[in-house]
Amino acid sequence: MASVLITGCSKGIGLATALVLGHAGHTVYATMRDPKGSPELAQTAEKERLPITIAAMDVNSDESVRDCIASIQKSHGPLDVLVNNAGVERKGSVEELPISEVRAIMETNYFGPVRCIQAVMPEMRKRRSGCIINISSVAGHISSPPLTAYSASKYALESLSEGLAQEAKVFNIRVVIVEPGITQTGMAQRVAETKGEGISAIYPHERRMATLFTNSLPNATPPTVVAEKIREIIESNSWKLRYPVGADAEGYLKWRSSMTDEEWVNQGAVDDETWQRSIAAGK
Repeated sequence: MASVLITGCSKGIGLATALVLGHAGHTVYATMRDPKGSPELAQTAEKERLPITIAAMDVNSDESVRDCIASIQKSHGPLDVLVNNAGVERKGSVEELPISEVRAIMETNYFGPVRCIQAVMPEMRKRRSGCIINISSVAGHISSPPLTAYSASKYALESLSEGLAQEAKVFNIRVVIVEPGITQTGMAQRVAETKGEGISAIYPHERRMATLFTNSLPNATPPTVVAEKIREIIESNSWKLRYPVGADAEGYLKWRSSMTDEEWVNQGAVDDETWQRSIAAGK
């Protein structure tokens, strides 16, 4: 059984992964920014007597990441697996999305994993053993407004993972990228929303993407499916780098790869009716 640290466990994929791994007998250190504000995992772990320890850790803070991981390793021994799951989304055109929001996305989705990787790598390297799983997205290959800034953070995470995999393999450390499609999470539900402040009056893409997510969510991939894939990866000896996850993930990736860059740009710039037809044909 492995000793696993997971970030972003308050809800969604992180919470599901902690429970799946705990039920499988792995020792889980489930981290989140504010455990008191998200008691569901702790309550379930206590009720079912699962080997899950909840810890406060803010992936946006150098000090928080360093201190939390050092404390776990000092008290419980080395970590076998790091799952970089914590992530945030923001919607908006490149013109309109405030720079502060763009920075917030990169801080959590890219620099957060970098912080955690730097904290666990020295011990893994010394032991010549370990596994780092970075939760990316099909958005790490497909950039579509109004999620352009989110996609940029996932593109960056994909690049980081690909380079890290080459460095880490020298020391027998596996690096894996998990790429979910549309998943039944609060994040996806927020993308589907078209009410409230911040809806662009200039660009139509936020409305279009909301429609796509609204239509997809009833049949979207449950977080447990992603969690089970993470468990499978941990328990395997595979050196495969990328794992698209979910019924739609491969379809979206093949759809994008079937177009030239210019065709993809043109597809995103057409009128609403033509865009809806292209989505239906692509899927």
